[in-house]
Amino acid sequence: MGAVGERETWATEEFGASHEGAIGVLLADGTVPAPVVRMSNSAGSGRSVSQWNVYNGRRWHGPRAAVLRAVCSCGWTGPEHPLDWDEIGDQDPLAADLDAPEDCSREWDEHITEVEASAIPLPDPLAALLAEVKEEIEKLAKSSPLAALRAARRLEVTAAETGYWAAYDLQEDMTVERAAAGLGLSEDAARKLVARFGRWSPYA
Repeated sequence: MGAVGERETWATEEFGASHEGAIGVLLADGTVPAPVVRMSNSAGSGRSVSQWNVYNGRRWHGPRAAVLRAVCSCGWTGPEHPLDWDEIGDQDPLAADLDAPEDCSREWDEHITEVEASAIPLPDPLAALLAEVKEEIEKLAKSSPLAALRAARRLEVTAAETGYWAAYDLQEDMTVERAAAGLGLSEDAARKLVARFGRWSPYA
């Protein structure tokens, strides 16, 4: 993946940067454009931007985008959605009421659903219990935020205690590749997660 500038991204709490989604751009020749440098008022400084709507072919903007598609930091890409510039005209693409951006967001959501399905499943009773605990803490927060925070802290402590032995056994019995696949994370993120719960350095 080439350099990427600032742009709106999508992520979930569980998978984080391992599956960070965005709207990607392709030019008419099928290439991915470089980020657009937006100069600031300070001399010699600027922002690198890859937000899809800056690629409109106008002066001080990027080249004209031919296609939008959902992209993910894991390397997945969604189907291509061609842009009709006759329809867009001279207006800002954000104001053009296009279907493509929403289609990209929906397709990335579908990708994340597939990632969740491919990760190792939790036993149904445990998954239900975790969902119930979350719901109860959220309910408690409405009447007693302090008690809810203490409950969240207790969960944090419990996670650290139970995760320690799980991480220890995982390091003994499983490769990083298998762990990453089972957790739905990149190998680097899986290595850091196991190291955090196991209380050792991921670079050891």
